[in-house]
Amino acid sequence: QVQLVESGGGLVQSGGSLRLSCVARLDGLDNYAIGWFRLAPGKQREGVACISGSDGTTSYPDSVKGRFTISKDNAKKTVYLQMDNLKPEDTAVYFCAAIEDLTVVQSMCVQPYYVMDYWGKGTQVTVSS
Repeated sequence: QVQLVESGGGLVQSGGSLRLSCVARLDGLDNYAIGWFRLAPGKQREGVACISGSDGTTSYPDSVKGRFTISKDNAKKTVYLQMDNLKPEDTAVYFCAAIEDLTVVQSMCVQPYYVMDYWGKGTQVTVSS
């Protein structure tokens, strides 16, 4: 059974850092594009970082570029999201999602409500000012 499990969320002060982890119980990351998305109250879902499970190609929206870094460990079937210089507007529930299509790494991170194959349950990130 496919399962994505996020961890690492919490409360942090503005300017601080957090690293989120997503353990992806898939039949290997190589065939999937994996993304981190966030949802805040009153806002639409936003892709914040996406990566090809094959060649590691990444994509970020301008809102987090230079502050967030996505990486992967295929052996551990884990995708990470390093978040630095966090701001109060980064407060949201962060979800990990996967799609069995390596060609959409760019699209899935910029198109609102891109349809993904699998979703985790999310982890809360709260940034205090």
